Amino acid sequence: MVGAVRAPVDRVSATDLVSLASDTGPTPMQVAAVLVFAAGLDPAAVEAAVARRIATVPRLRQRLVRVPPGLGRPVWVDDASFKVSRHLDRTSCPPPGGEPALLDLAAALATRRLPRSRPLWSATLVTGLADGRAALVMVFHHVLADGIGGLAILANLVDGVPGAPLPPFPAQAPTHRELAADAWRSRLAALSRLPRLASTVRPALTELAGRPALVERCSLNRPTGPRRRLAVVRADLAHVRAAAHRCSATVNDALLAAIVGALRTLLAARGERIETITVSMPVAARRATTAAHLGNSVGVRPVALPTAGATLSRLARIAPITKAQKSVTPGASAALTDPVIRALGALGLVNRVVNRQRLVHTFVTNLRGPELPVTIGGATVEAVIPVSATMGNVALAFAALSYAGTLSVTVVADPDHVPDLAVLVEALQAELDTLTGTV
Repeated sequence: MVGAVRAPVDRVSATDLVSLASDTGPTPMQVAAVLVFAAGLDPAAVEAAVARRIATVPRLRQRLVRVPPGLGRPVWVDDASFKVSRHLDRTSCPPPGGEPALLDLAAALATRRLPRSRPLWSATLVTGLADGRAALVMVFHHVLADGIGGLAILANLVDGVPGAPLPPFPAQAPTHRELAADAWRSRLAALSRLPRLASTVRPALTELAGRPALVERCSLNRPTGPRRRLAVVRADLAHVRAAAHRCSATVNDALLAAIVGALRTLLAARGERIETITVSMPVAARRATTAAHLGNSVGVRPVALPTAGATLSRLARIAPITKAQKSVTPGASAALTDPVIRALGALGLVNRVVNRQRLVHTFVTNLRGPELPVTIGGATVEAVIPVSATMGNVALAFAALSYAGTLSVTVVADPDHVPDLAVLVEALQAELDTLTGTV
């Protein structure tokens, strides 16, 4: 029964609307994290811990509701029929239970569309891994949480985190009258911001003008289908950081240098050669958040990177390029591009546009996870494997996450356009090994 407490109107952000408008392709705009546990896990204890901690994250008990025309953006409301059991599942990994089988299962779960009638997440405990290990595959819709928000959710699940006091559940959804009043307040506030909005047009045009021109055509850009295949490479984080610092660069610069070098090798094996690869990198509007303040607060920034040269010389060339990008205020162009994307979504044209885009070759995201191992339900998390979304005609994407001293890089590929994924994985591992001095 819905409680007597009425919650304030909680609308999706403008960035969230872009995520919803973009979610029209054969694969949903969903991200995932695979938490690999050490041997000796008690499945029931982990499931109980997850179920108990889920209740401390308000957004995980809310569903997204569209409102009647004229009443503003969609709102988040408490799901009065919420049951953790509808989101928690358990399955056994197909034999032999190695990492490839786990990744195939994670890809299937991440591309299975979450029902909009429920809170937009799922958690699957995977048993039967080699050496007695197990894993937890957490899937979120991008509108529920971006990468930083996903880390905040995971941080709330670990042992030893104090629970925050929660408001009564479920709260009553806002009435049409309340939605209308809130919508008009938002419109009046938007009018008051018009002078400031006008001042953003010039920096928005400047940022758009400074973006790379149309990218060179190559086999990295092919309209993607419904399937995904995952592979993971790893490197010692301290060694990557040391190599980056020797070149006056960052870990992210080193990651980019390794990725474009590996892509050059892949294209060369296909008989293709391009001098520059344009990478789309997320630009977060926040450095951190909590599980109480989720949503999608990420823009994108394309950057053209050179492919030529040995790994370290390429890194030395990339570092000043990314440094110059950081000197520009990020996200200014969103004031112009976001309304266009939402309009395309309303017209059902997003797929047609993104399947023909020539602005980027690939997506790369890099997140900083916990520096020390964590536990859930008494079980130690040995590794965390990130899984990002890719859409349109971008057949390859990369998601990196540092955890407990290891940098893990997940390659997300459309297997129909990347049958030679093994070539890329081997090349990426070789690039990282060169950086860390392990070859």
